[in-house]
Amino acid sequence: MNKETLFQQFPVPTYEQWREAAEKTLKGASFDARLLTKTYEGITLQPIYRQEDVEKLQHIHSTPGTAPYLRGTKAPGSREARGWEVSQEILAADAEEFARIASHDLERGQTMLNLVLDSATLAGRNPDAQHPEAIGDKGLSVFSCEDLDVAFANISLEEVPIFVYAGPIALPLLSLFAAHAKANGQDVSKLRGCIGADPFAALLAFGSLPYGLEAAYDAMAQTVRWAGKNAPQLKTILVQGHPYHDAGATAVQELAYALATGVEYVQAMLERGLSIEEVAPQVQFAFSIGSNLFMEIAKIRAARMLWSAIVESYGGSEAAQKMTIHARTSAWNKTMLDPHVNLLRATTEAFSAVVGGVDSLHVSAFDEAIRPASEFSRRIARNTQIILQQEAHLAKVVDPAGGSWYVEALTDELAEKAWQLFLQTEEQGGMQKSLEAGIPQAQIEEVAGKKAESVATRKIRIVGTNMYPNTQEQPEQAVKLAADPAKRTAELAAHLTKGDRQEAAALLGKLSLQVDDALEKASKAAQAGATLGELTEALIQSRQNTVHVKPLPRRRLAEAYETLRQNAALYEAKTGAKPKVFLANMGPVSKHKGRADFAAEFFAVGGFEVVRDQQFTDPEAAAQAAVASGASITVICSDDESYPQFVPALAGAIKAGKPEMTLLLAGLPAAEQLAAYKEAGLDDCIHIRTNCYQTLRDLQERIGVIS
Repeated sequence: MNKETLFQQFPVPTYEQWREAAEKTLKGASFDARLLTKTYEGITLQPIYRQEDVEKLQHIHSTPGTAPYLRGTKAPGSREARGWEVSQEILAADAEEFARIASHDLERGQTMLNLVLDSATLAGRNPDAQHPEAIGDKGLSVFSCEDLDVAFANISLEEVPIFVYAGPIALPLLSLFAAHAKANGQDVSKLRGCIGADPFAALLAFGSLPYGLEAAYDAMAQTVRWAGKNAPQLKTILVQGHPYHDAGATAVQELAYALATGVEYVQAMLERGLSIEEVAPQVQFAFSIGSNLFMEIAKIRAARMLWSAIVESYGGSEAAQKMTIHARTSAWNKTMLDPHVNLLRATTEAFSAVVGGVDSLHVSAFDEAIRPASEFSRRIARNTQIILQQEAHLAKVVDPAGGSWYVEALTDELAEKAWQLFLQTEEQGGMQKSLEAGIPQAQIEEVAGKKAESVATRKIRIVGTNMYPNTQEQPEQAVKLAADPAKRTAELAAHLTKGDRQEAAALLGKLSLQVDDALEKASKAAQAGATLGELTEALIQSRQNTVHVKPLPRRRLAEAYETLRQNAALYEAKTGAKPKVFLANMGPVSKHKGRADFAAEFFAVGGFEVVRDQQFTDPEAAAQAAVASGASITVICSDDESYPQFVPALAGAIKAGKPEMTLLLAGLPAAEQLAAYKEAGLDDCIHIRTNCYQTLRDLQERIGVIS
């Protein structure tokens, strides 16, 4: 028997034959309800995929490294195909700390420096022009070349690529980088990575920009021209999907709005005299990777395919159609509670990103939601990538998901839905008009609300938070990045006394976004001592025609339950004890254990202490124990057949002994039976369809946990 005839003796069943067999195993249960999965993207996942599901998809026959780049932009065997950049975000408030972390991590597997900036730097302001809370709040404070000299001490930007979100305009910061490189004898043409502007990301974060979008686009055009001539391996336009993802968007929404943003930026550059061949290679995309493993693989693959089609429609060459993708594991689903579970979440998300074919990746530290990453948590996150590269050998395979009927069908369906939403956005006048009208915000808010409802009812399970809690855990308080605004303001004052301020002022006086080679001139001013804030002020001379939109709030899925646990912890600190729930376990173990387990976990996710170590056959004895326990809530646990025997007597006895006791029943009896129980003194019942979050919050308020 050879491989050509190996399976010929086995008949291939049709889909109808398979479904008939599957329905028999369901024993009357609905096939659609049990085996079809509906996603928030509006995609219905099938229980099985077959070759006929992908037979009509022409793009799946493309090869890696060729348009439409479904299977990746890297040709097999090429140097670029050997892996991705390990681009861990470095959170440090001052340059010395950044330099220490960067040198340490580069020696231990990091390959790209991912510089996170504080709010003042992102706004292009000096420390003395911003509120102290904006200085060093989210990352590094930078106002001069000296800061970069310290931050990149002993690090050559000729050798190490960088990734920087520079705020709504990148020109002032890029000027500092160019001045730093020249001052240190480095070849600017060897700068690699991205120092990118993303005006819409800033707009969605704050609701407005300190200047008009036209000024931001003028600055963007200047950086594109400069990089094309002087640093062709450096990208200066950044399109981030994070603002949408972190607000609760679906994969379809994140992808469609990122593409619409990319088109808006490209169109603005074309209107300023640049060609698609000059602009498209300057665009860097960045996506968040969520926990739906196959959906996220499909999102990355679909993104490349759709961007290729968009650039082609502008007349771009195959080379210009390539999409460069940076990714970070999701911040949306990370938890403060049981944070080590985040290690598992980040690992599956990193796997999705790598299999999808990203060019660079940040894996979030397990304690990202709580505090700046420690050396230990940074090492674990970094090593997650290194294991995927060097032990799982994923760097040795191009498009490992290619050819999977499921992945190919899912990629196509996701791409189709994202394309339709993209076209709708274009019909509304483009991304700016759509954001001004609040359309993406409303659509994302609707989905986020549905997800929040599913978390509240525990249809979406967050391990360690709304399911399977660690009852011995003490919730940790969030810790901000350590910053010293007064020190930075003093350093700025000292800087302004150095060097030839007249030369700097003269060079600044010649700056504007309308002059040729504005970035080159800004770089010379920076070398003469001009600061980031001075460069921004000189370049952006008009702050009129600002755009205002409804901002997109950054959320995390677990926040509601984390608040419940924090409420309980504060109550314990104030009273010396957690809020307490007593389980009245009636009858033998076989009768009450299932519902007692359910009730214990139900209340544990809200930070309640659950007393469940007794079982009873006598309602009077159970009532006495409940009253004596000191609990404010009692839950009766048994089976439906036993409840009529126990509930009326137990409810009456408890209410007689402690009228203020909240009395609940585990389970959902028939309406008539429930009415009789409530007549006897029962307050309510809890069951698998109960809104767990709202019930726990109401109970916390009722018994005084929330004052």
